[in-house]
Amino acid sequence: MNRSNIWIRITIVGILVVTAAVLGQIRRWQSNPLPNVEVDHSATRKPKTSARTLKDAEPEVLVRFKPGVKLADIKKITGRLNDRVEDNIESVRGLVAIDDLDGADMAAVADQYRSMTDLVEYADTNDVIQLDDPANTYRPQDLLDRPSDNIPNDPHFGEQWALNNIGQDGGKAGADLSALQAWAKTKGSREVVVAVLDTGVDYNHLDLVSNMWVRPDNVPQYVDAELGTYNDIQGYDADSNVADPMDDNGHGTHCAGIIGAEGNNGEGIAGINWNVQVMPLKFLGRGGFGSTKDAIEAINYAIDRKQKGVNLRVISASWGSTQNSKALEDAIRAAGENGILFVAAAGNNSTDNDKRPHYPSNYDLPNVISVAALDRTDSLASFSNYGVKTVHVAAPGREIVSTWLGNAYREASGTSMATPYVSGVAALIVASDPNISVDKLRERVLKSVDKVDALNGKIASGGRINAAKALGVK
Repeated sequence: MNRSNIWIRITIVGILVVTAAVLGQIRRWQSNPLPNVEVDHSATRKPKTSARTLKDAEPEVLVRFKPGVKLADIKKITGRLNDRVEDNIESVRGLVAIDDLDGADMAAVADQYRSMTDLVEYADTNDVIQLDDPANTYRPQDLLDRPSDNIPNDPHFGEQWALNNIGQDGGKAGADLSALQAWAKTKGSREVVVAVLDTGVDYNHLDLVSNMWVRPDNVPQYVDAELGTYNDIQGYDADSNVADPMDDNGHGTHCAGIIGAEGNNGEGIAGINWNVQVMPLKFLGRGGFGSTKDAIEAINYAIDRKQKGVNLRVISASWGSTQNSKALEDAIRAAGENGILFVAAAGNNSTDNDKRPHYPSNYDLPNVISVAALDRTDSLASFSNYGVKTVHVAAPGREIVSTWLGNAYREASGTSMATPYVSGVAALIVASDPNISVDKLRERVLKSVDKVDALNGKIASGGRINAAKALGVK
């Protein structure tokens, strides 16, 4: 046997030995599988090609680029920084939501974009927004029998002192919205759409279902270039980026009932509008938390629907924070430019908004109305914010009974409850004057008040909203 054949055989034997060893190890792995181990990737830098789903994280910043900077250029800039454009806000030119893929602090990300002074107008952090209303309860009360041509047969109407205050439960007779007189002229119109920007709405509630907005057949589905196409039959959920805005908190459903629970249907309560269309815009989740970006995206949706032919005239916003977002301000301004009134809660910290601003109610925009809360004695509610320069009107907001999840009813307090009353009165005005402009609508609301001594020097109008005056009923 020659030397070369020996080495060939040795090589073959070596290969067989290694193969057998590997196969044996594989069998041992199969018979003794590795335990499940969770790997922490938080400290690992993600490559630029990585992509996250929308559920992975909220975008960190809202950046408005200067005119002339195209979206394609913005995407190149963000790509170089290992960021991505999560969404382009169509209603505000140059405004994008940016997602940092490295897990950096949002303030640092915002500073990075602010430093690009030749390209960027501003960069806002995407702050958390949380509901801050006092706790809500439900306490049954005796029904009150008060004959009137405009008294609805809804069994809880006797508890709705905000609509007809005759002094029940220690209240002050006449300290209400003069709803019965207003209803002599109009009880609302199904042609008017009011959006509730909140935790969603239980659109199956027996007292709401007939007054819920449903996308008409002639209005196309909502399409967002970055987020996708939504079959928005009932509205929009910016919190989860889905079409279904079902409420899983209750707050939005409560606000919706104040605006538009069906009146005189023998069920529950009556809204200030017996007839209206309520569009749910969800951006706050089950725990009452949301983000600035999601609020903007919901407003962007509302503007798109208005542009596609939906007669959306009012957005009711019963929430806020002390964070001043230029991006949110721009989105609300864009809503006004599209003929949409924005009614906002003044807040529930018992503070002066002139000195400690509360947003979005403090935005000095021609389509914004800021609302304080009153109790049933016409006193400013103990929790309500105020401000003679920055809070415009007051409305009932303490011990307000309205719709709740699962065909229930609950009593709640807050400027959150006062806000939809003002939104609902605005909808009554539009029902009686369909062609009124957003400027005239706001002016009518602000001038239609009953002066209240407790509000003198506290809010700009010095008064409580009066639905009858708003409709020209004497």
